[in-house]
Parts: sequence; C-alpha cells; structure tokens
Amino acid sequence: MAYETILTEVQDNVLVITLNREDKLNALNSILLGELALAINELYDNADLVGAVITGKGSKAFAAGADIAEFTALDASGARKLAQRGHDLFFRIENSPKPVVAAVNGFALGGGCELAMACHIRISGETAKFGQPEVNLGIIPGYGGTQRMTQLVGKGRAFELLMTGKMINGAEAYRIGLVNQLGHNDTLVDTSVELIQTIAAKAPVAIAQVIKSVNAVFEDGVNGYETEVDGFVACTGTADFKEGASAFLEKRKANFTGK
Repeated sequence: MAYETILTEVQDNVLVITLNREDKLNALNSILLGELALAINELYDNADLVGAVITGKGSKAFAAGADIAEFTALDASGARKLAQRGHDLFFRIENSPKPVVAAVNGFALGGGCELAMACHIRISGETAKFGQPEVNLGIIPGYGGTQRMTQLVGKGRAFELLMTGKMINGAEAYRIGLVNQLGHNDTLVDTSVELIQTIAAKAPVAIAQVIKSVNAVFEDGVNGYETEVDGFVACTGTADFKEGASAFLEKRKANFTGK
C-alpha cells in the first residue's frame, strides 16, 4: 500500500521499512507511528515474509527522536495515550515471531533509539549516533527507553546515558552492547537482509520460540525457564524438528518448512 511517512519494499522475502521524513530527520510523529504499525502488521500477516529491516531515509538519521512539536500541547491524559501507543507498537516489534533488525544509518535519538532497541538486533553504520536526550527537555523516555536501555547495557551505563542525555557513536554503542554489529552505511540494509536470511534458513518455529523465551526474561510474572521448557516441547512436535534431526544424522542440510 502507499504510505505518506514510510517506504516499504520486499528484498529476498525480507520487508525493508524506511522511515521517510528525511527533512525532519525521520522524527516519529503520530502519522509515522501509525504507518509503521501497519507495516509491522504486514510482517505478522504475510507468510512469505521471513523478517524485517527498519532503517531511515537519507544519510543523516535513522530517527532523530519523536516529533517534539506534538508534545507541547499534551495534557496528562494525552501524554499517557501517546506513550501507550508507542509502547504498544514497540512491544509488537519486540515480540514479532520473525526477526526485526534495525539498520541504524545516522542519528538514533530519543524515540529513534527506543525504536532501535525494540528490534531484536541492531547494526550500526559509520555515522550512527545513539542517545536518550529527553532530560534536556525536562522529560524522560516514554516508549520503553528506560527499560530496554537497562536490559541491553546494564543499570550503571543506563543511568549514565539516561541522566546525562549524551550521545555515543556506533563504536561505543558496540563496546557496551547496545548494538550487535558495526557495518557500513552504503551496505547496511544488504547486511541486515543477509543476516535475516541466515536466520530464515533455520526452523521458523524454533526462531519464534527463541524470541518468546528471551523476551520472557524481562516479563513481569513470567517464568522464563518455564517458557523455555514449553517452547522446547512445542518444537519437538514439529515436522521441522524431525527434518532437522534426520538431516543431522544423515549429514545433510535440513530443509525446513515452518511446520
């Protein structure tokens, strides 16, 4: 479908989503969040898609934050609704049974950093800058940034980044565990698609259960070990497990079907 604030294309069965507000450094306004939600729905609903890459249009920004102009008129009720909308979308990305990779090609600040952290894997380009500068505006992250930052880099580093509001480059983000890989801007999407293709060659049900089990570590009231056992049991009943085991014993490459 045609979008106003994002671009989508399918590359080797991977949905490539490009945030398309280059003149606004791809800031996350309400229209973009709504369209991104529709694109993520497509990832869930289209059985031919094996994963998604999210990146930003242009050479300057992945997403340089939320659209602050939309914040200034908010009352308490409006602020809660806005934050909840972002939470709902980013939870949906985080819990996608198919891998979602953030190809960070520039500034990933505020809501943009939160979006990248909601993805399963982050690859940083040379010009990437990461940060949660909300304290400079007298607010805090509202789309899960305090929680995911702590999960990814630990409590001490999260406190430092969140309370100083400072930006860090891709190399530092890699060093502290905020990103998984360092790449090059001109090949960032291709690298991300190749990574998803590597994952897609594995058993899809197993990949979905890995995502579910890892996310369970951070869910209140959920026993991650029990989630893992349930996922293990679910996988043993699949045709893919039988195929994988047979392929291993027969010393051949497995042909998984997602069943």
